[in-house]
Amino acid sequence: MKRTLLAITAGLGLGLIGGSTSLGSPELTKPGPIRLTTRGLTQQFVNSGDPSRGAGDLLVIRELLYNKGITRNAIGHAELVCTYTGRLSRQCNGTFSLPKGKISVAGTLIYRQFYVLAVVGGTGFYDNVRGSLTVTLLKRKPRKDLVYFRLLI
Repeated sequence: MKRTLLAITAGLGLGLIGGSTSLGSPELTKPGPIRLTTRGLTQQFVNSGDPSRGAGDLLVIRELLYNKGITRNAIGHAELVCTYTGRLSRQCNGTFSLPKGKISVAGTLIYRQFYVLAVVGGTGFYDNVRGSLTVTLLKRKPRKDLVYFRLLI
């Protein structure tokens, strides 16, 4: 009886583990880079207490995404919400919405001039991707960044 129960439990456990892993998008067949530029739309600072920046304050960022090699028009948009954990340090979560799906990112940053965030997943064409996002400031006013995704499947 104990062996049967153990075998059933093990089989269900393996089935749940195997069934919960996603193969990702069948359209995305190999790792690859995505290189875009952004144009800042809005940047809102939400102060939760003390007049200076500190833990708990929020920075909400919206940007348009461009790939000038394809079209002059925006191909998508990005939204990031960063929570200050110290005077400069922030924990950020964001979504980059592109024509074939969305890419989700998360991580810490101190300076917006150059930072790297982890790609933690996606939807549509980017279902279950991983990798990194590197952002480099190109121009301050109006804000323009170079966005470089290194995606793994």
